[in-house]
Amino acid sequence: MSTTTDEALRDFALWHEERTATVSAPYGPLSLTGTHWLADHPDGELPGLPGRWADDGDTLALTAADEDGLTLDGRPVTGTVPLTPDPGPVTAARLGLGERRLVVLRREGLWAVRDFNPDAPARRAFTGIDVTGYDPLFVTGGRFTPYAEHRTVRVGNADGVERGLGLGGELAFTLAGQEHTLQVSVQDDGSLWAVFADATSGDTSYRFRFLRPAAPDGQGRTTVDFNRALLPPCAFADHFICPFPPPGNTLDAGIPAGERNLSPSRDV
Repeated sequence: MSTTTDEALRDFALWHEERTATVSAPYGPLSLTGTHWLADHPDGELPGLPGRWADDGDTLALTAADEDGLTLDGRPVTGTVPLTPDPGPVTAARLGLGERRLVVLRREGLWAVRDFNPDAPARRAFTGIDVTGYDPLFVTGGRFTPYAEHRTVRVGNADGVERGLGLGGELAFTLAGQEHTLQVSVQDDGSLWAVFADATSGDTSYRFRFLRPAAPDGQGRTTVDFNRALLPPCAFADHFICPFPPPGNTLDAGIPAGERNLSPSRDV
């Protein structure tokens, strides 16, 4: 076995170990117990959460009393406070309820509150992620071609709602002698993000997965490594609103690589 392959195997094992730790962390995706859209609750009462919530235009207004147990920046919420979307990780969310973290988000003008609970049943039942062992056959060079202007397409989401998905260009690559392209988004750091399905989706793999190639170089070159295909957050909790693959991102080929499904859960 070559030194390069040895290093790739070690890197892959470390990646899988870190990924498992991330998703099973106290405020990882397994701890999400609800995404509550204010539009679904015009009375201002969100399921399982105290206080009253109201759309106040540019802010989400929360009215609560000391006995409700809600905190903002570690201090009890008493009266009405304006809330804005939380831009950072769950651990940095300003709003809390005991050990729970409440993340404020806004999508296409609609407000929602996500409830992350370290004691969530899904987190306690988690046993791991089924992942295929590293295979160099699923690593290939790719070339990114940006669109002349940013595009937005409407795609279905895991919660049954259609939303806009921003796309920045196409990623072309050859795998097992077949040429493929994926429509991809460009992240703030220049890296790429693709939502894709393949011939294994819904059968031996989850119904769709994510791929995150590194930022292309000046000639648009990057590495396409399906060994690091990721389960989307909605594979860990039903309350995420993951987008389905955009048109053209369902590959005819089977990609039996990377994360495939959750391992069978334990009884809790």
